[in-house]
Amino acid sequence: MPAKALDARALAALAANPGCRRRAILDGAGVNKAALAGALGSPSAFGQSQFALVRGNAFEAKVKADGGTELLRLAHEKLDRGSEPPAEARVPDLTAQGPQGRTARTELALREAAGAPGAWTLLDHPMLALDVAGSPAFLEPDAVVVHPDGSWTVVEIKSFPLLDGAADPAKVGAAARQAAVYVLALEQVAARVEPAPRVRHRILLVCPKDFSNLPTASAVDVRKQRAVTARQLARLTRIEEIADALPEGTCFSPDLPAEQLTRAVEAVPAAYAPECLSACELAFHCRDRSRAEGAVTSLGRPVRAELGGLTTVEDVLAAARGEAGDPDDPAVAALRRAAALRAEALGTASREVAPCP
Repeated sequence: MPAKALDARALAALAANPGCRRRAILDGAGVNKAALAGALGSPSAFGQSQFALVRGNAFEAKVKADGGTELLRLAHEKLDRGSEPPAEARVPDLTAQGPQGRTARTELALREAAGAPGAWTLLDHPMLALDVAGSPAFLEPDAVVVHPDGSWTVVEIKSFPLLDGAADPAKVGAAARQAAVYVLALEQVAARVEPAPRVRHRILLVCPKDFSNLPTASAVDVRKQRAVTARQLARLTRIEEIADALPEGTCFSPDLPAEQLTRAVEAVPAAYAPECLSACELAFHCRDRSRAEGAVTSLGRPVRAELGGLTTVEDVLAAARGEAGDPDDPAVAALRRAAALRAEALGTASREVAPCP
């Protein structure tokens, strides 16, 4: 089956859950997790609808029309008022054969733009490469703007609206995490250019204004997301190490019998959390397994962090009842105190209920 390439959305989700070896090996191998989830009997509802994709593509085309005139005007207005307005801009051709060819062509265009300061340059859908746990990932941002001073800015174009200058914080956060991956990849390119251009940590987020289809923009600082993503990607276990621990002949083809495919998937440890439901195609399968095992991770990472060494719901209830657990353990002591307060509250409430006449 053709490999499914890693993209910035997948890398942002992977960086948000670096302990999940299952996602790391499947993404590194280019496995289509949506097809895999369907073959396992837990089809995914993750992803954009066809209507949303069509609407997003139409809006992006509107933003980039006329050589990106409107896009560059927004970049000047929101990020670089001190420079000359973009009366005319270079839009280099980035077509090439294959992702490696497009990556090389993008780097050449960035070098040429950095070596010719004083003008605006718009790179439409450039291709960037980023090494992730020993596996190369090819990334395609919506656009990259080269400013007259030679600095580079990532542009994210989204179809969710900016209402009175503000947008859904969850959607803005997801866009910022995705853009942070592009910033990291751009920094690797900049490091190979002499002198190294500045990669701006404020990205340009372009969205529809209010309830219209008119583009507006906001400058979003992604320094925090960039630092977190860089740290998490550096901690990812290398793909080779995960693969070496698998049984010989392990295969993740959706064409395999369900029982054999389930054994292959379960051979790789997962780190399920409710946040996976909005970021991973295998989330429903992993949630069912987590619940069947009684793992406390299915209740969320904050709960898991509070419970220390208690990893299952059964262990938690036994500790709360005083049947197991070290009394000196702060988590066990807190559970027993909570159980005592609950019993006291329920006992008081039952005594206060008047009998029916």
